[in-house]
Amino acid sequence: MKKALLTAILALSTSYVSLAEAADYKIDVKGAHASINFKIKHLGYSWLTGRFNDFSGGFSYDPAAPEKSMVSVEINTASLNSNHAERDKHLRGDDFLDVKKYPKAEFKSTKFEVKSDNDGIITGDLTLHGTTKSISFPVKKIGEGKDPWGGYRSGFSGVTSLKLADYGISYDLGPASTHVELELNIEGIKQ
Repeated sequence: MKKALLTAILALSTSYVSLAEAADYKIDVKGAHASINFKIKHLGYSWLTGRFNDFSGGFSYDPAAPEKSMVSVEINTASLNSNHAERDKHLRGDDFLDVKKYPKAEFKSTKFEVKSDNDGIITGDLTLHGTTKSISFPVKKIGEGKDPWGGYRSGFSGVTSLKLADYGISYDLGPASTHVELELNIEGIKQ
């Protein structure tokens, strides 16, 4: 009887721990512990790099059921920063992002496929320049745990390549510059 009761208590506590680990996270943009970077070949000779300074979002993550993970990110396209004011003005203009007409870009996941303990493929809808397309790209869990301020954090990174013409951006940058790479480094604070 005692053994059965102990087994039941252990089973319940294990279930509770598993449920307690499922959580929603807010992306830590305030502490600049997350970034959305981009790079595109410049004439095929080098890389032009930049980032978006203003974005927000969150994700749900359960280590016991990572396939149920979800993420949502919204980017203020006018916050593009390539460290060159004239180029940024051009990239924000009608030839590229047209930020007056399309002030936001958005990604909402629809599926997460587990590949290993720390790797997976995330699929979702990316809306950019007024066009929504389903994309998939690999993501890697960087780590998770308590932070020095009494909170709990989890972090992921992923890289994807987007064909500019797929999003209605047809400005001719040459044959080596038809795709832009997006790199997401996302650290979330457990809510």
